[in-house]
Amino acid sequence: MAASYETLELQRRGPVLSVWLNRPERLNAITETMLREIGDLYRSLETDFETRVVVLGGRGRAFSAGMDLRAGPSPDSPAKGPRERRWQSGLGRRACRAIEDAEVVTVARLHGHVVGGGSCFATSCDFRIAAEGTLFRLPEVELGIPLSWAAVPRLQQEIGAARTREYLLLCRDVPAAKAERWGLVHEVVVPEDLDTAVARWVDEILDKPELAVHMTKTQLRGYARRTSLGDATETDADMISVAARVGAAQERFRPKGED
Repeated sequence: MAASYETLELQRRGPVLSVWLNRPERLNAITETMLREIGDLYRSLETDFETRVVVLGGRGRAFSAGMDLRAGPSPDSPAKGPRERRWQSGLGRRACRAIEDAEVVTVARLHGHVVGGGSCFATSCDFRIAAEGTLFRLPEVELGIPLSWAAVPRLQQEIGAARTREYLLLCRDVPAAKAERWGLVHEVVVPEDLDTAVARWVDEILDKPELAVHMTKTQLRGYARRTSLGDATETDADMISVAARVGAAQERFRPKGED
């Protein structure tokens, strides 16, 4: 873990790696750089045999406010070729897939706002622990774009089709207690107990035989792939590219004050 990151902060405690989204001044809004760094970091765990659990959290007042609206989506840049633009639009899917495919157990530490891409990051983790007062939201439809990043089949697998429709199409805030009932989070605790609760879940994982945990996660991942449409999401990025050209999306993603 010698690599340095612009948008992430890493802390290690023995076999536990804490990864912090580290743009608190922007409520950890997600940028292209963050997506690249998340993907690189979680893929690197394949050969990091010292790490057994990764905890993903957010610095400051929120886990993540979603994509930085100042950064996209935007009309395709003529300076880039079509293959490069298509690759770039798939960064979110690859970042979430890297979290989901991590060779270790992953835990999301959630507080404040868990919005859009932040919700996708959280749902990609094996376990999700939230503080009371946390609000979950997927605003993509209101913004004029579909939810991509392979998040739709992942959500349906985690919370079911009916709840996924409600979450996606109505774009409502989902309070932590409701998220727990849905299965979107595993436990909700008072904010001052959040770190204690996360540590308790981590310690329970570490108390189990390492190889059995690793192999069981491999089983779960493999069985999930057989019963979901997870591998049919390669064209998610193309849907975003098309939707981003529509006036409704361009209007909503235009930086404030720009004519």
